[in-house]
Amino acid sequence: MSFDIFEYTNKGGRSYNEDSIDYITAGDSGIFVVADGLGGHQYGDKASGCVCDSLINGWNGSFGGSTTEWLKERIALANTNVLALQKEMNAILKSTVVVLAIDNNAANWANVGDSRLYFFRDGRIADYTNDHSVAFKKYRAGEITREQIAVDEDQSSLLKSVGSEDRSEPEIYDRNIMLEPGDAFLLCSDGVWEYLMDEEIAIDLLKSDDSKEWAELLLTRLMGRIDGTNDNLSLLAIRI
Repeated sequence: MSFDIFEYTNKGGRSYNEDSIDYITAGDSGIFVVADGLGGHQYGDKASGCVCDSLINGWNGSFGGSTTEWLKERIALANTNVLALQKEMNAILKSTVVVLAIDNNAANWANVGDSRLYFFRDGRIADYTNDHSVAFKKYRAGEITREQIAVDEDQSSLLKSVGSEDRSEPEIYDRNIMLEPGDAFLLCSDGVWEYLMDEEIAIDLLKSDDSKEWAELLLTRLMGRIDGTNDNLSLLAIRI
C-alpha cells in the first residue's frame, strides 16, 4: 500500500494563519493531522502548532498495540501541552484537531472541535466526523439541515477544544477499517468545509486522478465563493 498525499494551507482573508498541518508515514502506517487555532483567542498558530507537534513528534512507526488508545493518550498530551503554554505565555491558547491514524492498513481517527475528516470508498462518502459545535447539535436535533451548519449563527460556537481544562475529550472513531486501493480521506479545517457541499467533495474525487488534482478542484470551487474576509483554510487529501 502507498499513500498519495497533498497538503494545502492559506491564511485566507485573515492577517495570519492559525491553522497547522502535519503528517508522517512509515511503510503502511501513518499519522495525518489538521489543527485550527481558534480565531477568537490569542496565539492560535502556537496552539495548533503545539497540537501537531504533540501528535507527530516521537512517533517511530508503532502505535504500541492499540491505535485508539494511542489517539486518546496523544490528544490528552496535546491538551496538557497547550495548557502549559497558556501558563507560560499568560494567554488563552486553544485549537481544534482532527487526526487520522493508519496502522498496517487499518484506519482509525479522532477529533476535537469542528475540523473534519471525510472517508471515501468507491467514490462515495462512507463516514465522517461529527462537529463539536452548537450548530452541529442543532443539525442532530433536526432544527437545521447539514448544509445549513456552515451558515448557522452558532457554527463557530464550539463545545470542545484542545486547551480546555474540562472540555477537551476527543471523539474516537474506532472503525479499524482495512483500507483498499481507491479509498480516500479528506481532513480539513472549517475554512474549507463551510464552502463545500458533501456531494461536491465526492464529485471532485471521482473527477480527479490523484490527491493534488482532487484538492485543486475543491479549492477552485472554494475560491469562487469566498469574499476576502474568509477564515484560514487548510486541507490534507490522502488517496490509497
